[in-house]
Amino acid sequence: MYSRLSPGRYLASEHTQGPWDPEFQHMGPVTALIAHELAVTAPKAGLELSRLAADVFAPVPVGELEIATEVIRDGRRVQCLAATVRAGGREFVRATAWRIREGDSPQTAAAPPPAPVPDEPDPPSWLSAGFGYGRAMDWRFVKGAPMEPGAATAWMRMRVPLVEGEPVTPLERLLATADSGNGISCALPFETHLFVNVDLTVSLFRSPATEWICMDAETAVGPSGRGLTRSVLFDEHGEVGGATQTLFVAPR
Repeated sequence: MYSRLSPGRYLASEHTQGPWDPEFQHMGPVTALIAHELAVTAPKAGLELSRLAADVFAPVPVGELEIATEVIRDGRRVQCLAATVRAGGREFVRATAWRIREGDSPQTAAAPPPAPVPDEPDPPSWLSAGFGYGRAMDWRFVKGAPMEPGAATAWMRMRVPLVEGEPVTPLERLLATADSGNGISCALPFETHLFVNVDLTVSLFRSPATEWICMDAETAVGPSGRGLTRSVLFDEHGEVGGATQTLFVAPR
């Protein structure tokens, strides 16, 4: 999806293209790339990323990106980080992330995945073949269907590396999918309406551990041009957390 130009600088490929305009990126790869940079920002053994919240100021162009990170609060048990995504001198995304120390805690029962990963890939559709990010992902729906309005559940995995020549972590795989909730559970027809998210918040109560990530997503649209998508996130072992997206909704 990206090639590294220098520390903190990347070149986006066509695999980052989003569904609304081929000149702009899907936020899934951008969010995963933020995590990729945060992983080398003041790492501490035993602290795991537990929340990442990104505000999207404008669609991120397909091209060169610069990601800058900083430590906002540094502690032994919790740590808060920040990141900005810029292109051409303009800031497009600002994110904050919390790391929380690992320790023993009584575990509550976590929900199992809604269904196993289907053995066969979905038939080709506009979602899987119509734009760069869609082609970069393997889609397996278990409820709903591509571009069919209504709640949906789908398994996803990356077909291509996040950064060329660099390993992909399970966390990056999850974040690459987490911005797809409003797309798979669209409440309005794609042909007639925009439903673009202005943010993405991902909260995790345990770290993902598998290649496949499942989203159980539902979108609600209000009467005044706003919407909300809520997604429960799973790996192949069970629930790991959730994601929310605040939507700008308008006719095309």
